[in-house]
Amino acid sequence: MKHEIIISGFGGQGVLSMGKILAYAGLMEGKEVSWMPAYGPEQRGGTANVTVIVSDDPISSPILSSYDTAIVLNQPSLDKFQAKVKPEGDLIFDCFNIIERPTRTDITSYEMTAMETAAEQNMMKCFNMFVLGGLLKLHPIVSVENVMKALRKTLPERHHNLLPMNEQAILKGMEIIRAI
Repeated sequence: MKHEIIISGFGGQGVLSMGKILAYAGLMEGKEVSWMPAYGPEQRGGTANVTVIVSDDPISSPILSSYDTAIVLNQPSLDKFQAKVKPEGDLIFDCFNIIERPTRTDITSYEMTAMETAAEQNMMKCFNMFVLGGLLKLHPIVSVENVMKALRKTLPERHHNLLPMNEQAILKGMEIIRAI
């Protein structure tokens, strides 16, 4: 198994954290992983992205030109990465920041109402975990148990009180993803 993923959105949406948590969970399962963030002024509201590869075999290069799955959380990310999803790959997007929906017919597009659901449930700090739950529903490349261990490792201890809320967000994200 090898899964190549790009996650992209506005700075502050937890894009890089989502990738880091996915990579940590893969390490905990003894898998080969690559986590390659791309950001600069993006941390202040521009577009940030991270490439994550989770594999059973050694990874030859972290640099990719196409992806098995793209997760896009805003229109600029959709515009940039939709074309880079491999044929028969998957595109996951949150409806909130998308104006023009995906147009490719050789991939499967999935929509999520992660932002809306996070707001309704007063769980905005966990927005990215709703999205990660959607990914794990489609591609269980790591277990939720190991994602939670990775969260415990990456979250500062002062935020460990948010761990149950993050797990709830992951499980809800698995429920709210749907193919279009």
